[in-house]
Amino acid sequence: MIKQVEDILKDVRVCLDRNETGNALISTGDEETLLLDDIIRSKIVESVDSVHMAAPYWMLEQGHNLEGSIHWGELESGYVLLPDDFLRLVVFEMSDWERPVHEAISVLSPEYKLQRSRIKALRGTAQRPVCAIVVKPFGRVLEFYSCKTEGSTVSRAVYIPKAEIDANDGVDISEKCYRAVVYTVGAASLTTMGEAQHAAVLVAQANNILHTEQQ
Repeated sequence: MIKQVEDILKDVRVCLDRNETGNALISTGDEETLLLDDIIRSKIVESVDSVHMAAPYWMLEQGHNLEGSIHWGELESGYVLLPDDFLRLVVFEMSDWERPVHEAISVLSPEYKLQRSRIKALRGTAQRPVCAIVVKPFGRVLEFYSCKTEGSTVSRAVYIPKAEIDANDGVDISEKCYRAVVYTVGAASLTTMGEAQHAAVLVAQANNILHTEQQ
């Protein structure tokens, strides 16, 4: 969902007011309020990315499709190029897999070493597929392990892009994550204003939303 920055500013100010912090800034309606808005605005993009990275996959919105050709490697594994704005995988599935992948591993994971094995059975399989985000000389890619044949095609490939404030002053935020974003922006703003104790309260509230919401 596209949320206007103006609406985010209002919701964060309400959040701060309800938590009895920053009241002097919120109630003046003058230069101090404008300063608070500048602080809040500066925290939006980093907070959206932080929440999207921490949220369970089912809270993330669909709609940003990975596009591009499959590059095949050994033992029916391969990779697809990731776009520059890639932040997090939502789902990836090949046509002959029995289930999708929602969480990609990194090259630092002990599981990644198995994906490089010459024994296909030790790699991810169509029954237990594995995806990994890897940096190659030409950019980041999503490696997948493995398919039954190289005739397999991508059936689903969705990702969350890095947040940005667009030309219309809007930000793309997963709807189910919005309340957590408001609390996270509020916490980051309070930290900047030297209110670390109150910021910790909002961080806890944001984490509670992300870990107690029901699918």
